[in-house]
Amino acid sequence: MKNRRQDKILELIDKYDIETQDNLIERLQSAGYAATQATISRDIRELKLSKVMTLHGTYKYIRPPMAESTINTRFNSALIESITHVDYAGNLIVIKTASGMANAVATGIDSIKSNEILGCVAGDDTIIVVIRDADSAEKTCEKLKIMIQMM
Repeated sequence: MKNRRQDKILELIDKYDIETQDNLIERLQSAGYAATQATISRDIRELKLSKVMTLHGTYKYIRPPMAESTINTRFNSALIESITHVDYAGNLIVIKTASGMANAVATGIDSIKSNEILGCVAGDDTIIVVIRDADSAEKTCEKLKIMIQMM
């Protein structure tokens, strides 16, 4: 239940400008999730959400930058070690993996839930990651390369 609630929180903050914990609780209740303020406070801390000012002068919750997000919870070192090459062209990232591992790695990438990553298509040993734009593709590619070197 906790993982589904936290996934819903991430979905809601991506979709709406949520200013307060009370706003978040209301949105969660509308989606069928009951949670106390203390639970939401813990979820916010665990998800490492922060607040930023919007163009309208209000504040809203946002996800942490990709490097600080929950990558390692679902995208573990075994998957990372199966990646043999990462490169990009335009708004696409191409990832080469050990034979038979592309599907698992693509699932791990999809779990990152980054606003820049639109989705993945996996074959046996190759993944194409569709990124929102070329600048984001370059940055995401570099982050993936750093993550691979860290493991």
